Amino acid sequence: MKTPIALAAAALLLAALAGCAGLSSPPMPPNVLAAATVTESVEQDGKFIALVGPRRLHAERFLGVADTNFDLLRSWIDTRSGETAHQLYVEDSYFGAERNWEAARIQGGPALRFIPISKNKITCDNGCSYAEEFAATLPDALLRASPHGLAVSFTAQSGAEQTILVPGELIARQLAAVDMARASLRTASAAPASPPR
Repeated sequence: MKTPIALAAAALLLAALAGCAGLSSPPMPPNVLAAATVTESVEQDGKFIALVGPRRLHAERFLGVADTNFDLLRSWIDTRSGETAHQLYVEDSYFGAERNWEAARIQGGPALRFIPISKNKITCDNGCSYAEEFAATLPDALLRASPHGLAVSFTAQSGAEQTILVPGELIARQLAAVDMARASLRTASAAPASPPR
């Protein structure tokens, strides 16, 4: 017979594991949370503002190379119209058969627009390896309705599947950066023009 202390410890462990399984707090290394800044840049001669969130590993680095197997949120604001587009961007490097990533959807929900970006054969010396870049378009309303995070599932022609969990905290930081950039655009466009000298 188990002691009350062992039973209590088992109950606490189960409760903790159940809490970890929820989408509201997907696991994320502390260094990513600490460095979860969104960087802003001006693109195409000022036509767009790009806002790029922190990189997060979705798998082990490929052969230890830093710029592999990561995902991030990114947004673009059209400086003329104020329209905004968001994406979940993924870089996937791997050995074996070509995956050919081709579709994205909210896990258990609707399909998202899939954007193939690039596909490169790295080498076929001792078996082939590939690097693919792709993204899923995330509607603004979807991000704003996901304060606890969301899960995006990608599928490939090869039958491979991968689900990326996007924590609510990263979504909140991305949207805060977008809102701040939009406010700056409105302020700049509302400012009176300087008189000629």
